[in-house]
Amino acid sequence: MVTRFLTIAAVFLQAALMARAGLTRRQSGTTVTVNLDQTYQTIDGFGCSEAFQRAVQMSKLTEDQQQHVLDLLFSTTNGAGMSILRNGIGSSPDMSSDHMVSIQPTNPGGPTSEPKYVWDGSDNKQLWVSQEAIKRGVKTIYANAWSAPGYMKTNGNDANGGTLCGVSGATCASGDWKQAFADYLVQYIKFYQEANVTITHVGFINEPELTTSYASMRFSGSQAAEFINVLGPTLEKANLSSVGINCCDAEGWNSQAGMLGQLNSADKYISTITAHSYTSSPGGPMNTRHRVWQTEAADLNGAWQGAWFSGGGPGEGMTWANNIYQAIVNANASGYLHWIGAQTGVTNSKLIRIDGNTVTPAKRLWAFGQWSRNVRPGAVRLGVQGAPSSLRTAAFRNVDGSIAVLFINSGGSAASVQVSVTGEGAFAATSADAFVTDNTRDFNATEVSVEGGVGSVSVPARAMLSVILKQEGGDTLV
Repeated sequence: MVTRFLTIAAVFLQAALMARAGLTRRQSGTTVTVNLDQTYQTIDGFGCSEAFQRAVQMSKLTEDQQQHVLDLLFSTTNGAGMSILRNGIGSSPDMSSDHMVSIQPTNPGGPTSEPKYVWDGSDNKQLWVSQEAIKRGVKTIYANAWSAPGYMKTNGNDANGGTLCGVSGATCASGDWKQAFADYLVQYIKFYQEANVTITHVGFINEPELTTSYASMRFSGSQAAEFINVLGPTLEKANLSSVGINCCDAEGWNSQAGMLGQLNSADKYISTITAHSYTSSPGGPMNTRHRVWQTEAADLNGAWQGAWFSGGGPGEGMTWANNIYQAIVNANASGYLHWIGAQTGVTNSKLIRIDGNTVTPAKRLWAFGQWSRNVRPGAVRLGVQGAPSSLRTAAFRNVDGSIAVLFINSGGSAASVQVSVTGEGAFAATSADAFVTDNTRDFNATEVSVEGGVGSVSVPARAMLSVILKQEGGDTLV
């Protein structure tokens, strides 16, 4: 008899616990649990660039189409809601071809001569894009130099590699240009400051292991550390210590990981470790205490196509949804940037194609939108358990307290899930929003129900869907 009463009590206890968690036997589908006690990296955001005069291409559209493109990239209500913009710091003597013009196009006479800075108030139209992005809520502007001006380098050219004169192994007859280049970068930041645009991060090198026919400069990790130890104090002296130093935008994730040990002597000045995805994609976390961003990735070779999913091609939207997942969830990246936002031409290297005065977004733009609009800067990635094997799942707590749960369904059939929250500070959701992207939808609101604090939704086949759980004056579950 005692055993029977204990069994009955256990049943009632289980039912009470299920009710408290918002579960009932009438609900169907897999229960996905977000654990607030299991925390990972803080997210800085998602973004793109309009460097190498891509901003100029955008500026040639009609005003309505300009605003349309800017909304598509940065608006959090009718666009992808990008939160990071990466600008190129120019090093070329002119704007011919797609060169980025320097703020000091001619040699002032040597590294210790009085600088001869020139500011055109445009910066290859990047200043305008920055101002428009800020109007749409962007707060993170990353200014990145592909090279120093040619007269500061061993090869006398801002293109075709070469190294900054004065770093170890790069002796030049003209002298040591490390301090002059650091001053150059600081002045660039000041020009933007005067235009009411705050540059939050600065980089001094791009793909330092690669020599290209356009702006490029070779650096080893130890040479980078040597320069950072000049740039850091220079920023501090200019009252710009709030500007984070990023390093080193290597061509691949593994290449950047291999440079980390050589950066130790400059560790105190480094804000963010940055890498690209061309020679190797983010496969696992880097061994660093710093935030890590994937700052450049694109399908550079494929012909333009805008599909979400057809056969898993490198330019498809679902491919990019998974690329971002890999970086954020498996490699603990805090930021993920596509190469170009909007551009002319017939390749897949951009998110939005400009053809004359016609603007066409690819579905990969909305893959970014699923992440950027739902996972805002300052969000913390959380542990999540219980998702079916057909779903890739990631969860985040935004600074406003909402819980964003993102699902990528690579399977051929829909998957029904219920989403609940556990851990210290967990709450019973009182409302939820859901958004879906697939072959027929961009970033469309879709049906989600909330019962007993649990959100229930069906994730369509070959789709990405996000659920945002909110609490509006409800009791906290502890």
